[in-house]
Amino acid sequence: MNANELYQKLEIDFELSKCSDDWSRLDLGEYVTENFKHRHMGLVLDNAEEIEKVYTAVFPSDLVLKYILDKGEKNVLILTHHPMIWDTQNPGYPFVNISKELLPRLAENKISLYTLHVPLDKNGEYSTSVNYARAVGISQEEDFAKYYGIWAGIIGKADCNTLDELAQRVREAVGHEVKVIRNNANNAISSQNIAVVGGGGNDLDIMKELLEKSIKTYVTGVASAFSDYPPSVEFDRLAKEHGINLIGASHYSTEKFACMRMTKYFESLGLPAEFVKDKPDMGDIT
Repeated sequence: MNANELYQKLEIDFELSKCSDDWSRLDLGEYVTENFKHRHMGLVLDNAEEIEKVYTAVFPSDLVLKYILDKGEKNVLILTHHPMIWDTQNPGYPFVNISKELLPRLAENKISLYTLHVPLDKNGEYSTSVNYARAVGISQEEDFAKYYGIWAGIIGKADCNTLDELAQRVREAVGHEVKVIRNNANNAISSQNIAVVGGGGNDLDIMKELLEKSIKTYVTGVASAFSDYPPSVEFDRLAKEHGINLIGASHYSTEKFACMRMTKYFESLGLPAEFVKDKPDMGDIT
């Protein structure tokens, strides 16, 4: 498929013109497109004129990029949710740039990179929170979590009666241990609404909505109060003060379902597509 035609299709289908984003700390030198420098969305690395296969991933980590490079394929598109790599050990800012030594290898192999961050967070068929909730078995009753002018979360219900049951469902969905923060003595959730936001959901604007809607059960990705990031510390404090129970399952693991779902989008266009597994950063939930 012609690469520019594919990029235009993504532009229209995911309504990039209605979204905004900020990746001003991204630094890929001469390799990043001028378009991405201005919009922080869409085509990041323009290395291929034709696209014969697509790989989807949450982050462009070394593990993901080397897996694709080692295949020796050309005319490839990598579709990621983020243009940078998530690393909770990075001082002051948890995102880091793609390894510089991999950029020329991607160019030589005609491997392009396209990112849908806010456009994929926006509630819809392929979005992060919708697909995370679906994987856990939580219905989508109401939009939630305003973010860059779009709705990035949902409120719904699950046919389970306790926080313990819900936490077990999350464990089974993501495939690893999760963090359960019990700020409310009431373990029952059978008649309560559940809020869901995939990824980094410990945001003060989200907390404001949780309080306004009297939500007592919140399922998200990041559930650690990073001492060098005051908003997350305040989020944690308010959750305790207002008795909001939280289940965190890591940034990666709660957003992977959208990227897995995106393979169906590309296959519908006649392009073979594969989701590339990565490793969750357990610093999100420790």
